[in-house]
Amino acid sequence: MEKEPIIALDFPSWEQTEAFLKPFKQEQLYVKVGMELYLQNGPFIIERLKEMNHRIFLDLKLHDIPNTVKQAMKGLAALGVDMVNVHAAGGVQMMKAAREGLDEGAKDGKRPVLLAVTQLTSTSEEAMQEDQLISVPLQESVLHYAKKAKEAGCDGVVCSVLEASIICEACGEDFYKVTPGIRLKDGSTDDQQRIADPHEARKMGSTMIVVGRPVTKADDPVASYHHVKALWGGQAQ
Repeated sequence: MEKEPIIALDFPSWEQTEAFLKPFKQEQLYVKVGMELYLQNGPFIIERLKEMNHRIFLDLKLHDIPNTVKQAMKGLAALGVDMVNVHAAGGVQMMKAAREGLDEGAKDGKRPVLLAVTQLTSTSEEAMQEDQLISVPLQESVLHYAKKAKEAGCDGVVCSVLEASIICEACGEDFYKVTPGIRLKDGSTDDQQRIADPHEARKMGSTMIVVGRPVTKADDPVASYHHVKALWGGQAQ
C-alpha cells in the first residue's frame, strides 16, 4: 500500500496548477495529470512537475489499435512519468502492445507502472448494461478485465474500492488496485457512483487512492490533503 494519496490535478492550466501546489511548499506529492491538464498544455506540464520532484500518474486512458498504443506509450515512457494507463476494453493485444512500448521507451531501464482501467467509477451497473450491452453484473465485468490485464502483462488496474478485494483474491496482493472515487464522509459525491472514503479504501484492499475535489476544492487544500493522508494511513477515522 502506498502511503501517499494521489492528488488529481484537474485544472485547465499550469498557472492554476502552480497556484494549487504552492501552499504545499517543498512537500513531495504523488499527483495525477489527466486529459484536461495534459491535452491543453502538453509535456511542459510533466517537465515542471518533475522539476518540483513530484511523482506523476499520467492518466490518459489510451484506447486504440495495438500499434498506435505501443508507439504512444513509447513516447510517454520517455517523459519519465511514474505511472500510465490504458482502457482494458481495448483487449489483451492492445494491453500487451502498451507494455512493449513502455519497455522500449523506458528511461534508464525503468519503465512506468502500467494500469488498465476496468469500469469508470462514474459508471453504474445499470448504465454499463444499457450503454455497453454487458449483461453480467458490474463486479464480474471488472474482475474479468482485471484478469485480462494481468494476462497481458499490466501491473494492475484502476477500479473502485468496492472491487479491490475480489481483484486481490484473483490477481494477488502485488497486483495494483488504484482506486479513484474517493470521497470524505458527508461530502459531495459529484458525478461518482461507486465511492468510498480513504479509511474504507485501506480496509478493503486498495493499493493506492486517487483524490480530487475533496482536496482541490477544499477551503484549505493542504489541511484536507493531510486529513485524507491520515485516514488512508490509518491514523484517523
